[in-house]
Amino acid sequence: MNNEVRRVLEAVRAGEMSVEDALLKIKTEPFEDIGYAKVDLHRKLRQGAAEVIYGAGKTPEQINGIIDIMNRNGQDTVLITRMSKEAARAVGERYELEYHEDARVGILGQRPEPDGIGRIVVATGGTSDIPVAEEAALTAEVLGNEVLRLYDVGVAGLHRTLAHLEEIMGASVIIAIAGMEGALASVIGGLADCPVVAVPTSIGYGASFHGLSALLSMLNSCASGVSVVNIDNGFGAGYFASMINHMDVKNRGEK
Repeated sequence: MNNEVRRVLEAVRAGEMSVEDALLKIKTEPFEDIGYAKVDLHRKLRQGAAEVIYGAGKTPEQINGIIDIMNRNGQDTVLITRMSKEAARAVGERYELEYHEDARVGILGQRPEPDGIGRIVVATGGTSDIPVAEEAALTAEVLGNEVLRLYDVGVAGLHRTLAHLEEIMGASVIIAIAGMEGALASVIGGLADCPVVAVPTSIGYGASFHGLSALLSMLNSCASGVSVVNIDNGFGAGYFASMINHMDVKNRGEK
């Protein structure tokens, strides 16, 4: 059962929420149609994480309209990915926006206290991969995870990776982000005893084909336990890692 639905039911059992309020929360319309968007209001109940706004291609007015609907329906923390600096400036005039220009991520509201089973480690091959890494790390933090960043620990200087063995072995999930030949994911996958989410980036010279070489290397990794998301998809990696980091919490609640 979804963690959010369980929290509602447990609040009723503890007398912290009335049956009527619980019914209202569960019976809320599943989405609201505002013409240019159908805002999913049931996603947190259904999947455990509220809808995220993909900012690319949306005008500031459209982003503001979606935020209005989310806030009106009780979504206090809103994550906006692939948000341009211009859109952030316009939205920031209306809302208190925390904007990370390198990651192109906007956050409204407070980040929740971490409630996962452990720590998510976000590691990059090089400094140039940090924008993608920050998208992953911020996503994971907004979804309620403790995140440790290990940046510029690529295999061109393997001692940099090995210097963080304790952090790598202590993680519950690792996000390995690299361009060029994408070897970092295989190396970490061969060291860690937890799932590794590999993110190829578009960093590299001509034959890297804007991340395709790293993608194929990661897909062909000989290390077990490595899964791969799309090129530069930091958000997808952060979201997936958060799901893994909350599985034991979910399973304990259903016993």
